[in-house]
Amino acid sequence: MFSTGQLIFAGFFVVAFVAAIIFSYRKDIALHRKYYKGSIFVLFGFIAFIGLLWLLKTLLNR
Repeated sequence: MFSTGQLIFAGFFVVAFVAAIIFSYRKDIALHRKYYKGSIFVLFGFIAFIGLLWLLKTLLNR
């Protein structure tokens, strides 16, 4: 489906993209700790909400 050159390019692109993301995150880690201190609770809230929706869908479809 993909040529060898396309697969090699995709592999290099993924590695370079992940490296850039890690470098950028490490550079701004002090700002993240300062300004986004309680954001993990928002993430847990979203996950709990999605889980609740899934649970309701499962229970109501029986």
